[in-house]
Amino acid sequence: MRVLLRSDVAGVGRRGDLLEVADGYARNYLLPGGLAVVAAGGIEAQAARMRRSRDLRDAQNREAAQAQASVLAGAVIGLTARAGGNGRLFGSINAHDIVEAITAQKGVGIDRHALQLAEPIKETGSHEIQVVLFHDVETTITVEVIGVA
Repeated sequence: MRVLLRSDVAGVGRRGDLLEVADGYARNYLLPGGLAVVAAGGIEAQAARMRRSRDLRDAQNREAAQAQASVLAGAVIGLTARAGGNGRLFGSINAHDIVEAITAQKGVGIDRHALQLAEPIKETGSHEIQVVLFHDVETTITVEVIGVA
């Protein structure tokens, strides 16, 4: 079945794409969820409008991400946490804590999902963290964890 996606669907396509999908997938998931409409006559013009608006929005988001990346490039973010004598924290520092510190220290608000943090930080010291602000806009920050008694 040929459908026009009304919103981004992971693994399938992006808003405004005309796709050929399995009938059952369209009838049971895409159409009832409002994620797509059946591609009937005259739908190509609507698809083109959706793609133009998507491209414009992506360009604006990319510019904003590049501005944020220029501020964050090579930034050192300092955090303090309670730690034992061996440098092990009594808790952990997660993505939410790092995002709050970035906002307070650099004045840049980012989404916590942009941080590529495999697991929370549990030790003092310096930690390199990859920040993906847009599909092709990435930067690296250093988080300095200082232990206090």
